[in-house]
Amino acid sequence: MMRPFVPIVLIATLPAAAADYAPRRDLDAGRYLKALADAEALLKAEPGNALAWAAKSQALTALVRLPEAAEAAGRAMARQPGLADALLARGLARAGMAVQQRNLGSLRGLANAMDDLKAAVQADPTLVTAWMSLGLAYAQVPGLLGGSTRRGLECAQNLRRVDEARGDVLQGTILALDGRWQEAQPWFQRALAAAPGDPEVIYAYLDALGTRETRKAMGAQEQKRQQGQEAMRLLPAARNRARALTAICDALLDADRVEDAWRIAEGALPATDAPSLLRLQLGKLAARSGRHLEAGLAALDQVLREPLEGGTGGYGTAHWRRGQVLAALGRREEARDAARAALRLDPKDAKAARLMKELH
Repeated sequence: MMRPFVPIVLIATLPAAAADYAPRRDLDAGRYLKALADAEALLKAEPGNALAWAAKSQALTALVRLPEAAEAAGRAMARQPGLADALLARGLARAGMAVQQRNLGSLRGLANAMDDLKAAVQADPTLVTAWMSLGLAYAQVPGLLGGSTRRGLECAQNLRRVDEARGDVLQGTILALDGRWQEAQPWFQRALAAAPGDPEVIYAYLDALGTRETRKAMGAQEQKRQQGQEAMRLLPAARNRARALTAICDALLDADRVEDAWRIAEGALPATDAPSLLRLQLGKLAARSGRHLEAGLAALDQVLREPLEGGTGGYGTAHWRRGQVLAALGRREEARDAARAALRLDPKDAKAARLMKELH
C-alpha cells in the first residue's frame, strides 16, 4: 500500500538534488560511468536540464560513444547555448568524431572543436577540462588551425590560476610533446609534489615519460630505466586508483618488466576503484608480451560483458586486444571475429584492420 507514495517522495526531493548537481568533479576525476548514471537519473526527472545533458555528453565521449555524445551536446546547447559545460561537451564530441573520421573533413571538425573549447573557457575560465583540452589541441593540431606550442603554454598558465597542479601537468605535457623533456620534468615533479595521489597527474607524467619524443631526447635505454624506476616510486601513491595503476603497468611493460606489471594489476583488482580498467590492462599485457594468454583472454571476456570505464579507447580496444590474444593462442578464426567486432564499432580502426590483414 505504500508504493504509490514513493514517486511523490522522490519528486519532492528532486529540486534540492538538482540544485546541488555538480558533475565536474566526477568528470575531472575520470569517473565517467558515475557521471553518466547521475546525469541520466536527473534527466528522467528534468529532461530540460542543460548541465545534465552536457555532463552526459562528456561522459559518452570518454566512453567512445560519439554519435550519442554529439546528440546530447546538441540538446545541451539547444537549452542553454552559452553554458560553458555545453560548449565543452560539443567541442569534445566534435574533436572525437574528427579523429575517428581520418579524412579531410577532420580538419573542419577540429577547427569547430577548437572554437567550442575557446568559447568554453571564455564563458567560464575555471573549467579545468576545457583548458586542458584546448592546451593539448594547440600543441598537436597543425599550424593551419592555429596550433602552436606557445598558445598551448598560455593555456597552461591560465589553468595554473585555477588548479596549480593540473596547470603544471599541462605545461609538462606540452613541453614533452615538443621534445623538451629536461624542461618538462620539473613541471611534472611540481605537480606530483602538490598532488601526489592524483591519478591524472601520475598518468600524465608516466605517459609523457614513455613517448617517442622523450625517447629521442634521452635515449631508449635511459628511458626504460627511468620508466621502471618512476613506476615503482609512484606505486604507493597510486593506491587502488585504476587510472594511475594502468599508467604504472604501461611504464613497467615498456621497461621490459612484464611480470611486475602483471603482479601489480592482478593484485590490485579486488580493491580497485575501476576493475574494468585493470582487466583491460591485463589483456593488454598478455597481448603485448605473449605471456599469461589464457588469463588475459579471460580478463578481456569479462571486460566485454560489463560496463567499461571511460578513457580507454572503449570496447573497440577490448575486441582488438582480444583478437591479438586469440591469434597468439592459434585461434585464428576467433581472432578474425574479434577484429571484425572492433571494425564494426569503428570501421576506420587502423589497428583492427592491420590485425585482420595479418590473419588472412
